[in-house]
Amino acid sequence: MTTQPHPEHNPADFARNMAAAAEKCQLIMQEFLARQTHDIGDQPFDPLNVGHAFSELFTHMMSDPGQVWKKQLDLWQDYLHLWQNTAQHLLGEELQPVIAPDKKDKRFNDAAWNQNAVFDFLKQSYLLSARFLQRSVSEAAGNLPPHDARKLDFYTRQFVDAMSPSNFLMTNPEVLKATIDSNGENLVHGLQNMLNDLERGHGNLRISMTDLQAFHVGQNLAITPGKVVFQNDLIQLIQYEPTTKQVHKTPLLVIPAWINKYYILDLQPDNSVVKWLVDQGHTVFIISWVNPDADLSRKSFDDYMFEGPLAAMDAIEQATGEKQVSIMAYCLGGTLTSITLAWLHAKKQQNRVKSVIYLTTMVDFAEAGELSVFIDEEQLQMLESRMSEKGYLEGSEMATTFNMLRANDLIWSFVINNYLLGKDPFPFDLLYWNADSTRMPAAMHSFYLRNMYQNNRLVKHGELKIGGVPIDLRTIKTPTYILATREDHIAPWKSTYVATQIYGSETLRFVLTASGHIAGVVNPPSKNKYNHWVSHNHDFPKSPEKWLAEAEEQSGSWWPDYNSWQKSYAGEKVPARKPGSGKLKPIEDAPGSYVKVMV
Repeated sequence: MTTQPHPEHNPADFARNMAAAAEKCQLIMQEFLARQTHDIGDQPFDPLNVGHAFSELFTHMMSDPGQVWKKQLDLWQDYLHLWQNTAQHLLGEELQPVIAPDKKDKRFNDAAWNQNAVFDFLKQSYLLSARFLQRSVSEAAGNLPPHDARKLDFYTRQFVDAMSPSNFLMTNPEVLKATIDSNGENLVHGLQNMLNDLERGHGNLRISMTDLQAFHVGQNLAITPGKVVFQNDLIQLIQYEPTTKQVHKTPLLVIPAWINKYYILDLQPDNSVVKWLVDQGHTVFIISWVNPDADLSRKSFDDYMFEGPLAAMDAIEQATGEKQVSIMAYCLGGTLTSITLAWLHAKKQQNRVKSVIYLTTMVDFAEAGELSVFIDEEQLQMLESRMSEKGYLEGSEMATTFNMLRANDLIWSFVINNYLLGKDPFPFDLLYWNADSTRMPAAMHSFYLRNMYQNNRLVKHGELKIGGVPIDLRTIKTPTYILATREDHIAPWKSTYVATQIYGSETLRFVLTASGHIAGVVNPPSKNKYNHWVSHNHDFPKSPEKWLAEAEEQSGSWWPDYNSWQKSYAGEKVPARKPGSGKLKPIEDAPGSYVKVMV
């Protein structure tokens, strides 16, 4: 629903809509209170474990009251300047702003934020207060342990973002105009959207980011033709139909993360990584991870290796007769792949993998970005307690965590659009995938968080054991291509670069692409959108900044660069292989049944 201006503003219609809005507000409050009454006994008072950190912060701040007073005085001087400017603005003068939003900040795009003196004052006073609060916390937090400092910075930013005047009816000019023009219908429809989201989240607010009825997996998403040729408790293995008469001899196995569903790499035909690879003459297989329930709660990280990549490689050998594969691994799937390669080397089976590409993959978690905010002993114990009740982590909890990393884009923009403006979200395949979350088995997820994020054991050579085998990433000699994305908020590119200093491969290529964790990867050549950086120097400096300074920027997608590199390891051309032509017979059509299980 897009709010249309009425020919005239009808007081009766406005009053009726306000009454309807009040009624829906009452329903929302009843739902909220019922949820709190049901859950209050299970919820800790400080579930994010930030109370102690803020207490320490204020202790440090009060130890130097002179600095606190100086910052407050600076803020009041800024406000005085703003008040003077506002008075002149009201008289029709145009002045340079005291403070302006970042060019990437979309919250204040409406013209009224600049043209109307009142809203311009609201915007600038908010920005001044936000800057004051964040700088004060950041400077004082410098005296705290790094984890506490990072946590304080993160949650201060969450608070600052939440308090933006753009998030409230009476201080958002676009929302006020929509309310007047529609006689309040935007609020009625917005509150109904909120009720629908509460119902969909079973009492928790699950904000709709896209039209959830516009997409259906297997109908207009994940539609590259193929067959499921193998399955076990954890995976379905899909083999795709060839589109060329001949294909490269070495099959390509794609290993996505199990935190989300695999079809991020097979959205629609014009942005499908899978389809593009098939069209380049590769025999492509992809792992579709199960969406686990309580029956799989005991599945371990070991199980994910044995029943994931290793089982898939055995199945591919049956399907094609090829013992060797190349691997494309994404995010957490890449972390698992690096472990698998080290395990294979320890077992004298390293030749099973001819080449590997890691997409936005961390193996050294020392600087894991803002996700590390959620990892400390108290929060892990709380998370493990919740997982023990059901045997898994709810997919919505993981989705909320990722959304908080970009709250203005992935939370507050939809609050404004859906609830305040009363509009229905726009159909967008990537956001549909983002909302199609998956669960995490308790045993595996606890192991992953503690051993990777909390203790960083993967790079403590031999300290981490999988299947009883010490894992040493330095032993990996497999030709390696590493792709990082410059604006990645999940796997920061400088952290992914560290792998160049770890792997033992003599053939190593590092490529940095523009944009973020998803858009930088799903960047088809036909769009000619995001550029990438490559270096022809085979010696990788320890400093990622130095690498970037020496790298060459190239236009467009990284896909052709990878395909050119991969041809050296893809083998000679052979007649195209159809799913079912080998020893494995099709079980069902792609995308299979595992990916269709929703939570």
